[in-house]
Parts: sequence; C-alpha cells; structure tokens
Amino acid sequence: MPHYDPESFGRLSERIARFLGTARFLVYLTVFIMVWMAWNMLAPSSLRFDPYPFIFLTLILSIQASYAAPLILLAQNRQDDRDRVQYEQDRSRSERTIADTEYLTREIAGLRVALSEVVTRDFLRSELQQVMKELDAKDSAA
Repeated sequence: MPHYDPESFGRLSERIARFLGTARFLVYLTVFIMVWMAWNMLAPSSLRFDPYPFIFLTLILSIQASYAAPLILLAQNRQDDRDRVQYEQDRSRSERTIADTEYLTREIAGLRVALSEVVTRDFLRSELQQVMKELDAKDSAA
C-alpha cells in the first residue's frame, strides 16, 4: 500500500475544498466548459476531439465531482475536529473562570465578615468624642 502523510493530505484537501467554494473556481470552470464546447462545435471536424453531446466533458466533470465531494467531506471533518478541540478548551477555560469567581466571592464574603468585627475609624472617632465629652462634663462638675 502506498504511504502518505494524513496531515499533509488533510491540509491539501482543505486547500482544494476552499478553492472549490470560491467564485474564482466557478469562473474558471465556466470558461473551461465554454472553451471546450466552442472548440468542439466550431473547430474543423478533423480537430474536434469530443463532438456533441460532449461525452468526454461529461466524464471529466463526473470525475471532478467524484473527487470533490470526498475532499470537501474530509475538510469538514478536520474542521469539526478543530471545533471540538476549541469547544473543549473553551469549556475548560469557562470552568476555571467559574471556579476563580467562586473563590473570589468567598474571599470577599470573608473580608466583609472580618471587617464587620473591626472597629472603623469613624466609629472610634465618635466613641473618643463621646468619652471626651463625658470627661469634660466630669471636669466641669468637679
């Protein structure tokens, strides 16, 4: 059996499939068919190689279609594989992001609990002012 590199063959099939899906290919194919038909209808009889009904042209187009379909399917399968890998990476990244978000949420909740037990500067200032007023009131009374 002949040996071939599946990766190289896959890349080649993707390039061919990409080309088959372009307007350039349609224009080239249309020009080719028009030249073929014109030659075989307008050229002298001795130079015509595929007279009407263009059996050889039909055979060539059938061969082209029979090769194009599997190449396009192969390219689609390779794209599906790439999409699947990308989907797995996106899902893994999303799971990590959710885990990080949950961790940060727990940390913020812990900080809020810890801060509620810590005396704030405004609370301490108001308490000190109240003590100062009480001391002033005691000094005034004495």
